[in-house]
This record gives sequence, C-alpha cells and structure tokens, in this order.
Amino acid sequence: MKDFAIKTVDLYRFYKKGKRIIEALKGVNIEVEKGELFGLLGPNGAGKTTLIKILTTILLPSKGKAFVLGNDVEKNTLKIRERINMVSGGEWSGYGILTVRENLWMFSQFYGIPSRVAKRRIEEYLEIFGLKEDGNTKVSKLSTGMRQKMNIIRGIISDPEVLFLDEPTLGLDVQIARTVRSFIKSWMREKKGRTVLLTTHYLHEAEELCDRIAIINNGRIVALDTPKGLKKRMKNKIFYSVEVRTDSYDRLKEDIPFIYNVSINPISDGKFELKFQIDNEEKISDLFLTLKNRNILVSSFRKREPTLEDVFFEIVGEKDEEVHS
Repeated sequence: MKDFAIKTVDLYRFYKKGKRIIEALKGVNIEVEKGELFGLLGPNGAGKTTLIKILTTILLPSKGKAFVLGNDVEKNTLKIRERINMVSGGEWSGYGILTVRENLWMFSQFYGIPSRVAKRRIEEYLEIFGLKEDGNTKVSKLSTGMRQKMNIIRGIISDPEVLFLDEPTLGLDVQIARTVRSFIKSWMREKKGRTVLLTTHYLHEAEELCDRIAIINNGRIVALDTPKGLKKRMKNKIFYSVEVRTDSYDRLKEDIPFIYNVSINPISDGKFELKFQIDNEEKISDLFLTLKNRNILVSSFRKREPTLEDVFFEIVGEKDEEVHS
C-alpha cells in the first residue's frame, strides 16, 4: 500500500438523534499525498468537522477505516497524536492568565520538545508573526488576530508531519489573513513531506493554497481534483460580471428571474460586483432594465472565466451563507 499522509476507506460516521440515525459521513474515500496541501470544502453540516475529528483521533469511525501516516486511527491513537497538530479558527487556545511565551512554552512541553529547541522556535515564530513585542502580554489581553497568530505558532511548535487547519483565517482582517496564508506556504516549502489538510469557507483561499480540493456535501465526497481541474468542469458554461453602484443592498438582493447562480461581492462603499449566469443572452438587456428600474447604476459588464466559487455552487447546488469568494 502506498505510504499516504492521510487515507480513508469507505468511512462512515453515524449519530443517533432520538429514534433517528443520522449519517454524518457516507463512504468517504480520500488519499492525501505526503507534502500535499489538501483542501476540504463544503457547506455547513456537510461532514467536514466530523471527518477532521476522526482523522485527529477525537472521534471513532462507525464503519470503514482511516489512516494517518500509516497508522489506524482506532488502533494507533497515540502514535498519530505525537506526529500531528491542529489549529481551528476562532478558538480560544491556552490560558488567559499566562503570557504568549508561557502558553507556547507549555504547549511545547506537552510534546516533549527539549527546552533549548522550544525556546529557539518560540522566538523565531514570534518574530515571523510580528508578536515579539507582545510575547510577555497575557493571552486574555490579545486581539482576535494576535490570538490566532499565537494559535498558528502553537500548532507548528511541535513540527508536526501533518497539520490540520480548520478555518485558520476565520474572522481575521485582510492583512493578517494574508500573513497566515503566506506563512503556510513557506512553512511547507521549508521541509519536505510536511502535509496540510485545510478547511475553509474562503474559496479564494482554497484556490490560492491547495494542490487538490475535495468538495464534501451531505457526508459524501462529490468532487476531487486540482483547482484548475475543477474549473475545467465549467468550460462550456458562460459567466458574467456586472459592476454596480447602489445605496440599497436590499434592492440588489431582490430576485431577478432570468439569472441564476448569483453572488454579490462588495467592492467599496456603495459599489458591488454582481456575478451570475444566464441561459439566454438576449435577456441581458432585460437585466439592465431591471437594474435601472431599481435605481442601480451599472458601471461595467463583462464575460468572465469560471472561478472555484462557480464550481462549488454548481456542485453543491445551493449557496451557503458562510461560504465566501
């Protein structure tokens, strides 16, 4: 058997809710290569969190098998935990009464890292993430962005072979999120074989970072390919983008009957990009008339290339309010 970083074989997970049996995972099969940055996308309730909990040995499978670094998640729990780590976006990690350095030191000792190595890594990563001057600040006093930077450091301090990143940039401002993405890429390049499994609701993030992406929906893997390969699925479909100005976002959200797969992305105050598909190009003039009647000014109009967002919505079949382009 090939030596994969992560492998699942017909993986199922059942929950009992009253008299009902809920299938959170339904025969999931994935294989993640060592050294790969693998993305897992899906709407809320699709099974992402359940899958990660099984792979990180927090939950047991109901049926099927899961392996991390060749170890069975049911039989070799401790062997797996020694070689992985996990960071979740928005989590409160560590003790508020301890400083950043004290928290990182504590976590390093959980993994048995020698003192000299731990101190060197802590100072190195504090410098990289711009937390050097805040190293002696109590965690309870940190901003959300600073706390998440500390969480990232906590996740890599043990030099894991497989790192699970569950929405690592959730709620972060643009600059900090960019810093985190940049670090993830450089961290993987530093040492051959480092593997990351990333879940995110930010589709541009998945497109920028991931070598391959699996889309999960209703407990099943419904697509698995490179970002480029996924977008090729849409090569025969035509997509449009309209840049508009309006003082009423609600008017822009109202249904327009002849367009579909609509997404609205804010550009600046009062300015938005409206992305959509349309079956009949002759209806474009009706679109412009509808927008005009709603006092929505059209600044530009163009055909565009399909994005990962388009693929996601096409496959999943409905828009998830938590998924962002």
